[in-house]
Amino acid sequence: MSLLTIAGLSHSYGGNQILWDVDLVVEEGSRTCLMGRRGMGKTTLLKCIMGLVPATSGEMHFEHTDLRPLPAGARAPLGIGYVPQQREIVVGLTVEENLRLGPGVGAAGVQAVPPLIYDLFPLLKQMRHRPGGDLSGGAQQLLAIAGALVLEPKLLILDEPTAGVEPNDVHEIATILRELNSTLGVTLLLVEQKLPFARRVASDFRILEKGRVIANGPIEGLTGEIVADHLGN
Repeated sequence: MSLLTIAGLSHSYGGNQILWDVDLVVEEGSRTCLMGRRGMGKTTLLKCIMGLVPATSGEMHFEHTDLRPLPAGARAPLGIGYVPQQREIVVGLTVEENLRLGPGVGAAGVQAVPPLIYDLFPLLKQMRHRPGGDLSGGAQQLLAIAGALVLEPKLLILDEPTAGVEPNDVHEIATILRELNSTLGVTLLLVEQKLPFARRVASDFRILEKGRVIANGPIEGLTGEIVADHLGN
């Protein structure tokens, strides 16, 4: 079953066309990786899905809901979690305060962090009284992911979850994302540059080039030739 369906989506800014008639279907339970060289429109596509930038034309549906007319704040209550590349944690708040006030939970926050969050992220439970700014880059990324899970999303969107993260933490993030998908059934849509991480986490791939989807398929079909043609330097 299709969870997210995008058809003919375009976006332009300041007279420049960023996305060109993008079609994308994310199946429920899948782990889709958006790939491509820098500046090809991957982050812009995620921002269009989240309502952070407007689509010029095209359609976006999450399950049976038309996303285009909705304000950005309506996405999380529908069941879409989002972890931007900048993570957007509040460095002066504790880990627990960040989780209670996570994206989409509303101004009042939640009364308590769901126990499942600390089960999934025992490191955050240990550090729950520490300021977010004291955490390593990897721990901050785990905090950002955990914050997006507070409302139990059906779809989790991540923009380069390994950016600025040490190799050991990259391995842990991959393990957690696979567990979220296999155990809790969370569908994943992520932008990622690191090929080993993408191959480990993703079930399938989509490659954007100059704002267009030019290659797609199961992750096993991401051949060396495709990598050299569309992902190499």
